[in-house]
Amino acid sequence: MAGLVVMQESCEGAVQEITGTLRRVSPRYTKPHVSLRSVLIYGAVVGVWITVTIGAWFAQGVFAWTVGLLYILYDTCLLVYIARKTAFIHREPPAIVAVDAVAGAAGTLQPRIGILIAAFNEAPALPSTLDALLPELSEGDVALVVDDGSLDDSIEMLGRRYGVHWAADSPLGRSDRHPGLQVWRNAHGGKARALNAGLALLRTELVATIDADTKLASGALEHLRRAFAVELGLVAACCVIRPVCSSGAFAGIFQWFQTYEYMRAFCSRIAWMGSDCLLLVSGAFAGFRRSALLRVGGFDPECLVEDYELIHRLHRHGRDHDLDWKVRVLNAPQAITDAPGSLPSFLKQRRRWFAGFLQTQYWNCDMTFNGRYGSVGRWMLPIKALDTMQPVYGLTAFFLLVSFAALGRLTIVVPVIAVIGAKIVLDTGFHLWWVHIYSRWTGQRAGLGGFGMAFLSALVEPFSFQLLRHAGATWGWLGFITRRHQWGVTPSLPLTEANAR
Repeated sequence: MAGLVVMQESCEGAVQEITGTLRRVSPRYTKPHVSLRSVLIYGAVVGVWITVTIGAWFAQGVFAWTVGLLYILYDTCLLVYIARKTAFIHREPPAIVAVDAVAGAAGTLQPRIGILIAAFNEAPALPSTLDALLPELSEGDVALVVDDGSLDDSIEMLGRRYGVHWAADSPLGRSDRHPGLQVWRNAHGGKARALNAGLALLRTELVATIDADTKLASGALEHLRRAFAVELGLVAACCVIRPVCSSGAFAGIFQWFQTYEYMRAFCSRIAWMGSDCLLLVSGAFAGFRRSALLRVGGFDPECLVEDYELIHRLHRHGRDHDLDWKVRVLNAPQAITDAPGSLPSFLKQRRRWFAGFLQTQYWNCDMTFNGRYGSVGRWMLPIKALDTMQPVYGLTAFFLLVSFAALGRLTIVVPVIAVIGAKIVLDTGFHLWWVHIYSRWTGQRAGLGGFGMAFLSALVEPFSFQLLRHAGATWGWLGFITRRHQWGVTPSLPLTEANAR
């Protein structure tokens, strides 16, 4: 009994140490000086939107729709840049190495991996996730499920199906059927706090986070292990995830649109990685060097998107201390993850994502246009400053077009429709490029129907899925401003809403 108490107290002490480090290094606490240039770019993005929105009612012709022209110009410039930066994959696609070759090449250098799964009321999803994960474990690896105070039968299911048992009064359970599987029972405090508890318990060199509804492909952990073994400066790695909408009346439609969206997202990550300014590593399946996580204070429980915010801190700390830290997207470790298949769950997800994005931008605005932080400061964060208002520009452009049409102002509507038509033709070419590049990068066939379906997606998306994305993001803006939307402790929510996290 005493040993178990010591273990629990030791974990609590380690979590407190992680929290103390976060308070010392996070800009949320240190509040660094913000330059005038940073303030001006954020102010300019908002100011231009206000100006062109008001001016729309006084201008003539296509220039009355200047907000839409700016939106299209910005989006097209990004697409051209990403296409140019991913062209190398067309010329020489990266190899997808066989798992046995990976293991043999890594030899004794293979580091152990601790897999963290933060789970709250995930009894229906966990079995398929663990069934895919457990065969991938090597000797010395640990799969640690951190139960975040679940109110369903997750604990009973883990005992019944996987032989997890607990000694008296111990929060740590071990499986007698799967040597690498352990379960830690944590008080409900949100995903980031659960991840930090697991980080405090693990002693492996590498940490991989996977969501409770993410299923790894065969060989995914070995590929991830190899990447960290051969590049000692690698501190965070984004793995390939493919969305699957398993429930919802319109699940098939949402999966179709989100599959294209994920393709574009991974192509953009490849492009930003090439410029050494990759900022997004999806926590649904990601790898980290544990020592780096501890140096920057783990995951921030106050952030709505703890995975995105963490990468900013890694870049910041690496630059501040002249560390050759790298953040990469990898093509070989792959998985599928559950994605929203209904309108309410989709909008809630995008609200949280965008509100968390705004949180992170606010906390790190001192890095914007700050050459000290390399490409992240010079290029990436100024672009992200523009992204803060992109959904608002998009929705404004749509509502202005509808208003002009309702008022019969055809001298505006007709040229605007011509511009939109040209944009759709251009986007069709980019859609085909993303499918091509993604297939060569991942070794997967897209399976989306080729040119016909790409054209249909490019035609329909601006007036459907894209508007839904912007609506969710604008909802996130409201949540950020009012601070009424929170991630974390939600004991008063019904189980159905809690599961929607």
